[in-house]
Amino acid sequence: MSTLTKISKAELHLHIEGTLEPRMMMDFALRNKVRLRFDSEREIRRAYQFSNLQSFLDVYYEGMSVLRQPEDFRDLALAYFAKAHEQGVVHAEIFFDPQAHAEREIRFATVALALRDACDLAFNRWGITTCLIPSFLRHLSEDSAQRTLDEALSTLEAHPGLFIGFGLDSSEWGNPPEKFSRVFQRVRNAGLHVVAHAGEEGPADYIRQALDILGAERIDHGVRCMEDPELVRLLAREEIPLTVCPVSNWKLGICKTPEQHPLPAMLDAGLRISINSDDPGYMGSYIGDDYDFCFSRMGIPQATLERLARESLEDSFLRSKSKILA
Repeated sequence: MSTLTKISKAELHLHIEGTLEPRMMMDFALRNKVRLRFDSEREIRRAYQFSNLQSFLDVYYEGMSVLRQPEDFRDLALAYFAKAHEQGVVHAEIFFDPQAHAEREIRFATVALALRDACDLAFNRWGITTCLIPSFLRHLSEDSAQRTLDEALSTLEAHPGLFIGFGLDSSEWGNPPEKFSRVFQRVRNAGLHVVAHAGEEGPADYIRQALDILGAERIDHGVRCMEDPELVRLLAREEIPLTVCPVSNWKLGICKTPEQHPLPAMLDAGLRISINSDDPGYMGSYIGDDYDFCFSRMGIPQATLERLARESLEDSFLRSKSKILA
């Protein structure tokens, strides 16, 4: 285990459903009597080879079908936290996709409370602090997002501090941030944080929309900002954090080779970056592995990566969590 793996860091871009490893998918399917199109763990591993974001999402949503009971979500999260602890994570901000589970008639509170149980156990066992951030699926309608927010805010009223913000994820193309302007106005009015996936496969303009229309405080991915020099200057000047996921970007074809990833240029431009794993169960790379990947395959100096680890803690919402709980 390298020094980069061990250093204390925050994970700010982690989809808990994306931590579902092949063996776990098989185990949960057996537990819940869910029939998969895969007959073996080996077949699932072969399916975990992706050509683009949509090819990943197709398997990602299929994998979610095995998550049915509160203990599934709790066990999934605990398995992630055990690995995250080994790789230096001391704080994690966990995304989850309530709309994807609503399709199986699993309520928002069922998922969120099970994840909160896992978060509490992670703190007791390993001292990991956490925040939950549900995300809207951008390929669905704004009306669907509004209904999800209604249920989420009702749950939050009953369980203050259960989650601290909302994000926006799923396939970018044809689903610009402006599609969700009214729902994020409600999120902000509720005093919650806003983050958004933008500029992963979508254009740099989606990053502008996430900032100007949604009020995003952090941009998830954001690698295509480099196509807009004026935007790069804005991001650098305002020190807007970008939660970059290098291995995920490479495996989903955002860059053809590790050497072509824009991260070195982003750092040279003075952008505020954190390194994250995104969907480690599918990508085969947890956060410490991503740090090692940046060092060994992309040539990012160790001292720079150590600085990014420190700054990841500064860019977390941990400091403002007490305000949300009040």
